[in-house]
Amino acid sequence: MTTGIDARLDRIGTDGSYVIVPMDHGITMGAVQGLKDIEATIDGVTSGGADAVLTQKGVAPRVHDNKNGQGYIVHLNGSTTIGPDEQDKRMTGTVEEAVRVGADAVSFHINVGSDHEPDQISQLSEVTEQAQRFGMPVLAMAYARGPGVDSEDPEALGHAVRLAEELGADIVKTGYSGDADSFQHVVESTRLPVVIAGGSKGTDRETIEMVRGVMDAGGAGVSMGRSIFQHEDPEAIARAVAGVVHDDLSTDDALAEAGLALEA
Repeated sequence: MTTGIDARLDRIGTDGSYVIVPMDHGITMGAVQGLKDIEATIDGVTSGGADAVLTQKGVAPRVHDNKNGQGYIVHLNGSTTIGPDEQDKRMTGTVEEAVRVGADAVSFHINVGSDHEPDQISQLSEVTEQAQRFGMPVLAMAYARGPGVDSEDPEALGHAVRLAEELGADIVKTGYSGDADSFQHVVESTRLPVVIAGGSKGTDRETIEMVRGVMDAGGAGVSMGRSIFQHEDPEAIARAVAGVVHDDLSTDDALAEAGLALEA
């Protein structure tokens, strides 16, 4: 690991733990709730304690003035929900472009077990090689997805995160297996910091209990999009998530300190 990678990892995390809010969903889903006025959302989540936000390269001009000094990650592939195959993520940028728009890291999505896995393995390998030349960290979004693949199976998730390490990533994001005991296997499958995706928005308690489970299993934090940026109060839910990840709060304490309701 180079000095540049170490320095940039510090910009997108806090003492080796991470609260990242991806907002690249505009390419996938369009200008959904939370993304029309992305400037306000970025300001809210970073004010609430998010370490970094993540977008596609074209949104970079809308990020920097609103991220309150926090980190910025540029995502390098994508697809749409209205296209022929949402799992067929195609390249949307390069590491060099990410450097030019002021990124502190890049990210890349791979669906392990899908029909597109072979191409995505090759592309992620190319991204990590490029990133090494620039001293740029790579967040691999490695999901267990494909025909006959259980996206919450800890063995499949463990395979996905190990693949990310084998291909040279610096952090890996994956799905949650449902509980801390099973997720421990996922964390132990790699030496990379493991963060989880948020998926569709649940209740506040469900979201924070999931984050608590990840940290109890030895995870390094979250990379949660819709659960945070589509919340009615993105700043508050970001503060609750950060309370668990960075301050080791219980679910109830995190919700209370963020001013969110404690009921289930």
